[in-house]
Amino acid sequence: MAKTGNSALLRFRVMAILCGVNLLLLILGYMPAKYLFDALDNNGWLIAIPIAHGYLYIVYILTALQIGVQKKMSLFSILGLTLAGTLPVASFIAERRMVKKYS
Repeated sequence: MAKTGNSALLRFRVMAILCGVNLLLLILGYMPAKYLFDALDNNGWLIAIPIAHGYLYIVYILTALQIGVQKKMSLFSILGLTLAGTLPVASFIAERRMVKKYS
């Protein structure tokens, strides 16, 4: 059975990757389709990308707070970890650093 700290780290890894991939889809797929090509009129399924990102980011914040509290990180580090989900590749970098430091 996995330790609680390791399962929290696994949850954070999964959410960081999902949130990062979804943010890249949002920036590289949805936004150009909406603002450059007016593609949303014919492709209503594209609206699922920003909605999914909103829900994924909320779960990402919760997992970042959980791992930050469990590992007794400073408030500044936890804030940086939560903000990493707002930059296109920062969540991937944060995930790698957390794995290197805590596994």
